[in-house]
Amino acid sequence: MSKTKQKSIDELLEEALVPEDEQPYEVPGNWVWTKAGDITEIVGGGTPKTTIKEYYENGNVPWITPADLSDFEDIYIGRGQRNITEEGLKNSSAKLLPEKTVLLSSRAPIGYVAIAANPLSTNQGFKSFIPSNSIDSEYLYWYLKGSRKYLESMGSGSTFKEISASKCKEIKIPLPPINEQKRIAEKVERLFAKIDEAKRLIEEVKESFELRRAAILEKAFKGQLGTNDLNEKSMLEISDVITENDLIPEEEQLYELPKNWVWVKIGAVFRQVNEQILPNGDETYVGLEHLIKGGGISHTELAKDVKSKKVVFKVGDVLYGKLRPYLNKHAVVDFDGVASTDILVFRTKYKHLNRILDYYLGLPSTIEYAISNSNGINLPRVSPKKMNELPFPLPPKNEWERIVKILDKLFSDLNEEQILLDCLEEELVSLKSSILNKAFRSELGTNDPNDEHAIELLKGVLRFK
Repeated sequence: MSKTKQKSIDELLEEALVPEDEQPYEVPGNWVWTKAGDITEIVGGGTPKTTIKEYYENGNVPWITPADLSDFEDIYIGRGQRNITEEGLKNSSAKLLPEKTVLLSSRAPIGYVAIAANPLSTNQGFKSFIPSNSIDSEYLYWYLKGSRKYLESMGSGSTFKEISASKCKEIKIPLPPINEQKRIAEKVERLFAKIDEAKRLIEEVKESFELRRAAILEKAFKGQLGTNDLNEKSMLEISDVITENDLIPEEEQLYELPKNWVWVKIGAVFRQVNEQILPNGDETYVGLEHLIKGGGISHTELAKDVKSKKVVFKVGDVLYGKLRPYLNKHAVVDFDGVASTDILVFRTKYKHLNRILDYYLGLPSTIEYAISNSNGINLPRVSPKKMNELPFPLPPKNEWERIVKILDKLFSDLNEEQILLDCLEEELVSLKSSILNKAFRSELGTNDPNDEHAIELLKGVLRFK
């Protein structure tokens, strides 16, 4: 029986190089386009039988699943949530992969990437790339990380998409000289570190927004905005509605107020609306899902699909989500409509006081009051009665408008800053994509045309095939 004729290096090169008309884009003259299967060994993973405790108990072999990479932001990974034993490794299709192996989640979802920091194994949700001497692990890591859409396009399957081992071998890779690979990887990592630092600073500023918001509200409801006129009479003096019974006893007051402010139960100045109707379908409907955490309404819908009675509200009413009050959902409405019965509707005859209440409902102390006065474990609700008894610092009448104007201005400025930071964060994400896009087109200014041609790397690998 005759032996199969060994292919020449030129024949192997012809198979390994991507034809010019199939190359995704042009690369420098000392780079080549090749395929993953020609410069790496591609290895699948496996899961030892979960019913056999000897395969897992006291295991010392790191075992990685895609879930371990879902929130993973580092480049290198050393272990996951679980280990397996040597026995489990032997009795499954899992393989012990060497350090520097590049791990790619190949299904559910496709595209998580990490590098093995030490010998480890994976489950069957991975295709792993053991690099040859022709490709740097970090270069391959960044290339795969920036190629998620391309990788997803290679997936197949009806229940969920998966990239097969044979498809992984066909992944097209732009191969520069080895020194250029390392320069690219180092520059990408350096640029990404700067972007991540910028993102961290943005997050710090965004976290400070809530603290600033709370501090502003605290000053507002302590009469410390510098707008209070001590010569103005208190509401207790001028109102024919508020009585001594509506006042909060001194020993129950949360803090000291200016002398012309009074602590009252909010039920003294806000009536809870109890009118309910069965909607005919033309009404504007607001459910808890329409109220925004922290205040406001995201959207509304018509009540055409509503089959039960709902609470009626009018322009200027304050809506408050009594279910799961820790979500801090409330809003002043500028339209008529109907609301879920898990929403309390507060109404007042005093102009601007509805806005004051809306701001007050967002105070941490108000949220804590509602939480501590809720009943139910899975679905805690604060009762209408308890909300009627909520201590409320009531300013003089003309002070309401002054407070609202200042708060509106301050919070408008905060919201503009928030929008600006959100835009900056989006730009940083786009910048990362742009960097990876440029890196593998040699547009980061790192390529040296004097480096030995990458085809020599490829020949060195193919000679051992």
